[in-house]
Amino acid sequence: MLISLTQSLFFFFTLFCIARMNFAGPFDLGIYGAVNNWFIKLRGFATSVTTFIQMTGLMAMPLIAQACIQYDGWRFGWVIIGTTVLFIGFLPNFLLMVRKPEDLDLLPDGDHQSLNGNDENNTNLKNNKIPEPVFTRNEALKTKAFWVLSVYTIFVFPVQAGISLHQAPHLIERGIEPYITATIVATFSLFSALSGMVFGLIVRKITIRFSLFSAALCLAFSSTIMIFISVPWQGYLAAAFFGTGIGGILTILPIAWADFFGRASFGAIRGVALFFQVTAQASGPLMSGVLRDFSGDYYRSLIIFVVFSLSALFISLFAIPPKF
Repeated sequence: MLISLTQSLFFFFTLFCIARMNFAGPFDLGIYGAVNNWFIKLRGFATSVTTFIQMTGLMAMPLIAQACIQYDGWRFGWVIIGTTVLFIGFLPNFLLMVRKPEDLDLLPDGDHQSLNGNDENNTNLKNNKIPEPVFTRNEALKTKAFWVLSVYTIFVFPVQAGISLHQAPHLIERGIEPYITATIVATFSLFSALSGMVFGLIVRKITIRFSLFSAALCLAFSSTIMIFISVPWQGYLAAAFFGTGIGGILTILPIAWADFFGRASFGAIRGVALFFQVTAQASGPLMSGVLRDFSGDYYRSLIIFVVFSLSALFISLFAIPPKF
């Protein structure tokens, strides 16, 4: 909301960086940390629902922003976006979120039996808990799986952030009308939501490795298509592939970190991984912007994103759970 008062580039950078820091750090750790604490058997489904809701919001926001800008300018748009986040995002979570089921004397996956009960059924529940890995942060850092997921992260998130934040100006520069551009961006978010649901439901059936491979392949296709966009249908096709890939990585990676290393140190392990993720996300838009200013278009950055996507595709072949 304060961005609506921007009078200088420094003021905008300061506030926008704070917003991005919250999105990349506390948001990711808080949301997916809670989901992974509450679910083990149903983690794929729960994560897919979470990603679907997140992508639904990302689909709605460009449309809300565009409508507000047309109504009363971009400053009014920032006020409405901030108000939406405050009442739909912040307040319900602040008032209702519980860190993990054990804090309410419950079990993961929706079991309502008391952990402190003395009956035979509760004893069986405690003795037959779902086996899950238990790694400390230092132990995780010594595994090949940690570094495979980290390198995959380093390759895919420049593509995710670089295209996400520059796709609108790229489409407009390629001759696409602004209102059509807004619907293309919304299409990307729609496919992100749908693919997140699909990947969450099937990730354990097709394995995390193949899921990561498929997501990187979609990013490679979308980056390639975006190089040649000249008419709206190409934009929608690129958005469909891009959204499918992004929905995949946003759903699969939190599941992978939790499945590979367990709930106990998820925050500490994921926190290290987020260093790579946030750095990669920062590099993508910066790379796109610098190359755009240098060359006059986004061709070079999109070529680099194709190479990054194909590199992630190769790395995904080594994503195997560590032994515990």
